[in-house]
Amino acid sequence: MKYSFGEFTLDTAGLELRARGAPLSVEPKVLETLIYLVENRDRVVTRDELIDAIWEGRFISDAAVSSAIHAVRNAVGDSGTKQSILKTIHGRGFRFIAATVESGAGAVALAEEKPEQDIYFCHSKDGTRIAYSIAGEGPPLIKTSHWLTHVELDWSSPVWKHVHGHFAQTHQLIRYDPRGNGLSEWDVDDFSLDRQVEDLEAVVDAVGLDRFPILGISQAAAVSVAYAVKNSERVTKMAFYGGYACGWRHHGSEKRIKATEATIALIESAWGGTGAVQQLFSSTFMPDAPPENLKWFGELQAQSSNGRNAAKLVEAIGEVDVREILSLVSVPTLVLHARKDAAISFRQGQMLAAGIPGAKFVPLDTSNHILPETDPAWHRCARLIAEFLLETS
Repeated sequence: MKYSFGEFTLDTAGLELRARGAPLSVEPKVLETLIYLVENRDRVVTRDELIDAIWEGRFISDAAVSSAIHAVRNAVGDSGTKQSILKTIHGRGFRFIAATVESGAGAVALAEEKPEQDIYFCHSKDGTRIAYSIAGEGPPLIKTSHWLTHVELDWSSPVWKHVHGHFAQTHQLIRYDPRGNGLSEWDVDDFSLDRQVEDLEAVVDAVGLDRFPILGISQAAAVSVAYAVKNSERVTKMAFYGGYACGWRHHGSEKRIKATEATIALIESAWGGTGAVQQLFSSTFMPDAPPENLKWFGELQAQSSNGRNAAKLVEAIGEVDVREILSLVSVPTLVLHARKDAAISFRQGQMLAAGIPGAKFVPLDTSNHILPETDPAWHRCARLIAEFLLETS
């Protein structure tokens, strides 16, 4: 992607800053800082976010950040008093404010409307009907399914549309509803990890994919790991957000386990109705989301499954454990996790990354297990995953 502002052109692919066509000599960290500020120019970027993004969370002083900002200003002919390109928002952070024009393939794709999706059906190994969707063009990307999906309703909901739309702009995005969810068959009893892997296998075979990357959110990380170990010749890389290697029965305290068992009983008896049970999940998964997202997610859950299946799925999640096979993962893996995730602890994300050889771990400064479009962490998450998917091995 190329960004033009004033007399400058910033090439993010070539890692180069030019002034009136002539290349400038810019220190790598300074260039990274400029790129991050330009790519996130629609909002204020905090000092802590810059530290996470540029220095990957390592301890550095405020003076080091200030020095980088000063160097950025020098590179683009700005200053602390002039601030016509980079503005300091006192007490909050920094914002790139220069009028900017994008060029390149990425700019064309982002300017287009979200592509349409097509919905199909296939059957899992045990005959269960599985619904899946395909949207966008480009290299394939499998999004492994997670808690209560609905391929039709997810596509336009404010909870997920920015996620699906983002990846469908650059990839052929393949999503699916696992058994007991959405448009897939609801009359099922076995929600085990093995069956969930078979649902994924059925979709991959139905689409006719050879080799592809995987995107996994929350419980989808464990399903993806199990699939990748079993089908190592087909998976090229994996990106996870909010994932874990073992379910609540394996890592939870006695108090947490009893609370989850009580939640299962509540799901079975009070699913739907006033929506109180679904809102419990909404507030845990997205504590800092706009009210519209919380309302939508509650309704989405109610329409995506019934109380019986939702309870069985929570029970099955508790039994998941892929810790012993993490070391067998042989593809590049990116693991992102919210520092203050109330649904899946930060420690679980660290354990997942630590068990996978060579996995890169990136903490995100948010409380949201599901990232709304309004969360600054979403923009960073989307950028990092997009860059990771484009990297050549």
